[in-house]
Amino acid sequence: MSKIVALVYLSLDGVMENPAWTGPYFTEEHGAYQHERLFASDALLLGRETYEGFVQAWPGMTDEDGFADRMNSMPKHVVSTTLETTEWNATLVKGDLAEEVAALKERYERDILVYGSGALIRSLVTEGLVDELKLWIHPVVVGEGKRLFPEGTQMSRWTLAGTKTFDSGALILDYRPSGE
Repeated sequence: MSKIVALVYLSLDGVMENPAWTGPYFTEEHGAYQHERLFASDALLLGRETYEGFVQAWPGMTDEDGFADRMNSMPKHVVSTTLETTEWNATLVKGDLAEEVAALKERYERDILVYGSGALIRSLVTEGLVDELKLWIHPVVVGEGKRLFPEGTQMSRWTLAGTKTFDSGALILDYRPSGE
């Protein structure tokens, strides 16, 4: 059975929206970590906005290390109440989120990776469906934009399972649900 692994780029002030601000910190070391996470996964689970951004950018990409090929070829599952159709090897997830995600977890053996998709991650956290929450903190204050957990988000408790630091000053805080 697979795990739901959410990997989110965040600024120091908690902004996740339009993460172009990560560019100055993205190094070969960052790329290697992203490569490792993608290749440890069997599928992507995406919210509508992230899916729509990815489907505009990724299908035409190629590279030498196989990342783009993997991204383009792996199954994608898109949670949306407004989309009617999908492309780019994607299927719609409609209906009860907990039931649908539980079925996806049974379907795959390795991780199901969630990129971005703030509203989806909040829903998954509320339902107790996130197995690993990897917060990729970048040393920048953005000042405005959507936050992963805005005011009014339901409280949940997490246990730090590990950290990864990068020479760029970015770090990953790797959390698991505490079970409380």
